[in-house]
Amino acid sequence: MTNAPSGFSFRNQKNGDVVISHHGRRATTLRNEKASEFLEDMDGTDDAEAQEIMARLTGNYRRGNERLAKGHPRNG
Repeated sequence: MTNAPSGFSFRNQKNGDVVISHHGRRATTLRNEKASEFLEDMDGTDDAEAQEIMARLTGNYRRGNERLAKGHPRNG
């Protein structure tokens, strides 16, 4: 994958919330069921897969069409 996401990390807090950060800045906070589902998904994943999961949850991932969209008439 050429545009593989990187720079994501997460921290499980005492109250059960999960904070996902991107390059040290808070990107999102997961609570309740979403937090527990996320932790289950992260169990046993490698780093590349974990980065992809966190990128999708935060909405901060490249879709591969940025250049094409830049030239689209509606974006001009």
